[in-house]
Amino acid sequence: MRGWPVTLVEPSLLGDPVTLRPVRVRDASAWREARVRNAAWLRPWEPTNPETPLYRSSIGPYLAMARTMRREARQGLALPWAVLFDGRFVGQLTVGGIVWGSARSGQVGYWIDESAAGRGVIPTALAMAIDHSFFAVGLHRLEASIRPENLASRRVVEKLGFREEGLRRRYLHIDGAWRDHLCYAITTEDVRGGMLSRWRSTLAAARPSAVGPAGPGWQGAVPGPGAA
Repeated sequence: MRGWPVTLVEPSLLGDPVTLRPVRVRDASAWREARVRNAAWLRPWEPTNPETPLYRSSIGPYLAMARTMRREARQGLALPWAVLFDGRFVGQLTVGGIVWGSARSGQVGYWIDESAAGRGVIPTALAMAIDHSFFAVGLHRLEASIRPENLASRRVVEKLGFREEGLRRRYLHIDGAWRDHLCYAITTEDVRGGMLSRWRSTLAAARPSAVGPAGPGWQGAVPGPGAA
């Protein structure tokens, strides 16, 4: 796939670097440590399997997920990134479910360590991912499906200019039950000057307290690492 693999770096709200780099199998230990420490923070937003609706934090599910995502990336179906903040693993961001042909679309999903929330990490990472997906990879549309209750994550996509396009009833199995999600979307026509330039302008005018937390869990139709 054009534009993959790639590592992207951009300063955060506080100036520390936010890095998107391809997911690695050897991230398993850092992933498990973050997942165990953030279990209560992530559980309400994590996709679950209806047959085994439990939060998963063992290394086994991560290894299976990482290998699947890397295979899908080679096939042009996903852009699976680890999110690093000041060099430390703090989460994941994936553009998955990529459809080519006349659609050229993808689904955005992410999660963030609670210790890194409120520092502009996920908005910065998402802005980088949008520009790369549109202008390097060649996608035309990205969607993010977010639970109505997750106000922090809704604020992130709204700040970046995603449109709310309606409610998807019982769309994903989350935390043991089928949950409604709001669909947000953005296309290349919405960011002709680039999403990063728009976000940099926002950062230049914002105080640290103005950005707010990104929201804890996976947002989007991409199954999170807690899913079987």
